Amino acid sequence: MIMAREQIVSRMSILGHPIHPMLIHFPVAALLLLIATDIGYALTGDFFWARAGVWLAGIGVAGGWVSGAVGFLDLVIVEQIRRLITGWCHALLAVMLLSLATLNWFIRVGEPELLILPWGLYLSLLTGFLITVTSLLGGELVYDHAVGVSPEKMAERRHSPW
Repeated sequence: MIMAREQIVSRMSILGHPIHPMLIHFPVAALLLLIATDIGYALTGDFFWARAGVWLAGIGVAGGWVSGAVGFLDLVIVEQIRRLITGWCHALLAVMLLSLATLNWFIRVGEPELLILPWGLYLSLLTGFLITVTSLLGGELVYDHAVGVSPEKMAERRHSPW
């Protein structure tokens, strides 16, 4: 494991707590649940799953773009984050996955069941894969580079035998 040399303070924070990690959980959950609703629709043909998918896609897209905007502001404002290749890769993959998720939502609005098979399911699976890779990079920013980690946690980490 790489130990961070310095604490990288998030400028987009509330009382020292970074906002981006607070916001990202709900959109990620919504976009991953979208895969389940697409499979539910594929297996049953029940319109309920198509309608639920529209809502999940919309929530995932709206929340993702808000969270992404906050993360992007940290990227451009904080010089230490801008210097990290991992930060740029995380941001670029996030924009790609949110673009695909937005397209996935657009094809569902109006007639939710029309394009679920095959395009909606394909876009949902691809978005889920990109969420996985992007999340791994986000975790690397926190755990390997200490982005947004409080000074107390940094001290605990330095003195931990693990």
